[in-house]
Amino acid sequence: MSSPQSDVRSGLTGESERPSPDYDGPQLVVAVTGAASGAGAVLTERLAASPHVRRVVAIDERRGETAGVQWRVLDVRDPLLADRLSGADVVVHLALDLGMDSDPRARTAYNVRGTQTVLTAAAAAGVHRVVLCTSAMVYGAMADNEVPLAEDAPLRATEEATLVGDLLEIERLGRRAPRVHPGMSVTVLRPAVVVGRDVDTVLTRHFEAPRLLVVAGSRPCWQFCHVEDLASALEYAALGLVEGEVTVGCDGWLEQEEVEELSGIRRMELPASLALGTAARLHRLGLTPAPAGDLAYTMYPWVVSGSRLHEAGWRPRFGNEEVLAELLASTEGHHAVAGRRLGGRDAAGATLGAAGATVALVGTAALVRRARRRRRG
Repeated sequence: MSSPQSDVRSGLTGESERPSPDYDGPQLVVAVTGAASGAGAVLTERLAASPHVRRVVAIDERRGETAGVQWRVLDVRDPLLADRLSGADVVVHLALDLGMDSDPRARTAYNVRGTQTVLTAAAAAGVHRVVLCTSAMVYGAMADNEVPLAEDAPLRATEEATLVGDLLEIERLGRRAPRVHPGMSVTVLRPAVVVGRDVDTVLTRHFEAPRLLVVAGSRPCWQFCHVEDLASALEYAALGLVEGEVTVGCDGWLEQEEVEELSGIRRMELPASLALGTAARLHRLGLTPAPAGDLAYTMYPWVVSGSRLHEAGWRPRFGNEEVLAELLASTEGHHAVAGRRLGGRDAAGATLGAAGATVALVGTAALVRRARRRRRG
């Protein structure tokens, strides 16, 4: 079992109810893109029940299930978006293509063009606040990262045509927007590994593998973010209770040994040269969607503090152990093949890493190589 110290790091707060946001401003009209699924659907439901929100404009390419909101069915790249945002005080942009099976060029074009259109349309409609959601992965996973990272830590992630590259470009657009559109503020949320309803990413599929790949000499630190907590944090940002760059996740983190003990999944430890070399070759052959560099997210810490949300009075409802248990329950009976689950679908609007497919294939390829060497010997 985890030690008392690890219990503190894990932040077991799920039994307590989160306090209501301390907001005394006027009721707002909030538009949410990507509102039909994932974090967008959870946030839309939350805002529809909020006493601080007068009206919710839900935007997606299909109509979602949330009642009591105004649905606007269109692509966020549509020039008509400005008309659909008329009267909104805040836009929360969650319409992103984060699918690992998407064509990388098409995905990047959608994510970048969509964010550009949302920011331009918001300015044209007189919206004063835009909230973007990227990932704590933009900090990069480095051996010398502080644990936890402060919000103002440098962004050291490498782009390498990955999903992280899309998120870094989205953040650049967000930083530029207030200069191009005076009077507009942009808040960026950077969640840890998101888990919950409609969330299906390669990092969650990492736990569907029969073994957890561990690179020798690395120090993985696992921090999760329940999708309900992400929606709560997005509500704080929409109300203007936090601004700038904001990190969100469970309090603390879990060490690799704790994850293995809690999950019951044993490790497969490989030398760094073998793991990274195999990952690089598999990526060059087009067998994995991510470059070898993305393995870093399963090797080194990228834990965040969430200090700005905490200073605003926000607290996570869920702890790391609790979220891991929910993740394991949701993956029961599923088997990921090279990071892709048969019959599954990739959920947009949640944070993800591109390392999972690489992890699965690296482990398989490494075992095959070892078996061949034994036969030759």
